[in-house]
Amino acid sequence: MESVLAITRALSDENRLRALLALRDQEVCVCQLIELLQLAPSTVSKHMSVLKQAELVAGHKKGRWMYYRLPGKAAAPIVRQALSWIRQAASEDPRVRMDARRMKKILGANREALCERQSTAASRGLVCRWTPHNER
Repeated sequence: MESVLAITRALSDENRLRALLALRDQEVCVCQLIELLQLAPSTVSKHMSVLKQAELVAGHKKGRWMYYRLPGKAAAPIVRQALSWIRQAASEDPRVRMDARRMKKILGANREALCERQSTAASRGLVCRWTPHNER
């Protein structure tokens, strides 16, 4: 019962759902999620912590950066079912489609430069608002 409650709590926030769907086919640096969600680094980290506690994402650290991905086939059946349901239920949502387009552009950008901008912005108390050239 506890895993069901953890999963439902984790899925009860729009930004957590957006982050989860952004991980669909790839491992993503937290700075890329910050860029997508346009939230403060601490807020994104908290959201990812909730998802990780529910075992909906896996994370690991490389140097000073945190990377997240979906748990894969090793995940518990209830987690795989929840992820499958979310992908199906959200597939037609306009926001999800827009996020997928933005994420593709974010992933195509220089990650090191993006992470550095995020780090600099965070140290000044700002959230870096990177926008791809064709969205300006």
